[in-house]
Amino acid sequence: MTNKYVVFLLFFIVWMFFFDENSYLNHRELNVEIDKLENANAYFKTEIDADDKIIQNLNNPDSLEKYAREEYIMKKKEEEIFIIEYDTIKK
Repeated sequence: MTNKYVVFLLFFIVWMFFFDENSYLNHRELNVEIDKLENANAYFKTEIDADDKIIQNLNNPDSLEKYAREEYIMKKKEEEIFIIEYDTIKK
């Protein structure tokens, strides 16, 4: 251990591993952040695909009317709408 090259090499390895700007710890944090962003990217791509399918279905007037009735509770002038909600809590 008294060899100056060995001491310098150990110091250099410790410095590069923990204290340097491009250290292993910083790379590990950045890799975790990259993984999170890639997961978010994949999630949003699937959501975009689902929304594209809905938009393509809305080009048909019948499916547009069905979507408006189901999602926004719209109705025709002559109709009445009854909304039935079920109680899901057991007594």
